[in-house]
Amino acid sequence: MTHLDDSVILVLGASGGLGSEIARLLAAGGARLVLSGRNQAKLEALSIPGTPLAADLTDPDAITTLVADAISVNGRLDGIVNASGVVAFGPAIEVSDETLAELFAVNTLAPIRLLRAARAALSESAEQGREPFIVTLSGVVSESPTANLAAYSASKAALAAFGQAAGRELRRSGIRILDARPGHTETELSTHPISGIAPRLPAGYPPVVVAQRVVDAIINGERDLASTSFHS
Repeated sequence: MTHLDDSVILVLGASGGLGSEIARLLAAGGARLVLSGRNQAKLEALSIPGTPLAADLTDPDAITTLVADAISVNGRLDGIVNASGVVAFGPAIEVSDETLAELFAVNTLAPIRLLRAARAALSESAEQGREPFIVTLSGVVSESPTANLAAYSASKAALAAFGQAAGRELRRSGIRILDARPGHTETELSTHPISGIAPRLPAGYPPVVVAQRVVDAIINGERDLASTSFHS
């Protein structure tokens, strides 16, 4: 079992609908948080205890700096929750290079770079007897690629594949990777696509329900949350 009390956790996408709910639950459990997102003002406006650090996840250097700054806040890092992401809608054959670049930069490459930057600190956390973890949210599209979301589905499927393989590699270091794949969740992500227009979507999960399941999985030492793990 992973104890949240006094653990130091970096939450990316902390100003988003799901990230903010996860952050609130982690804070309620006694975690010390570093809250990251694109907009410093939005982070500072959150009613969640933590240190706000804005970062552009499309910039590899910004990711390295973010991790270093997050470690410097409390002198260590015990966990990362990556709830950041971008979405694009539209036919597969019409997706632009610019949209492809941003989808994969944020949804796929950023989590890979994040792990690379944080690996030493997380290994040190394990050596000190804690149970470090990284949470990724590849979502249901990584299990069931969706029409008119082909590029988005691909970026998330790549993230899920990376997490599975990296998780096997990192077990000996005591670092756990947990991938969560909830279905459509009622956040504002679909209303702010980087390309295209969202179709009419069925009612999704309340963010607080998904957040609670993810935090429970962190505490319980789980490594995989399939789409079937989530219920309204």
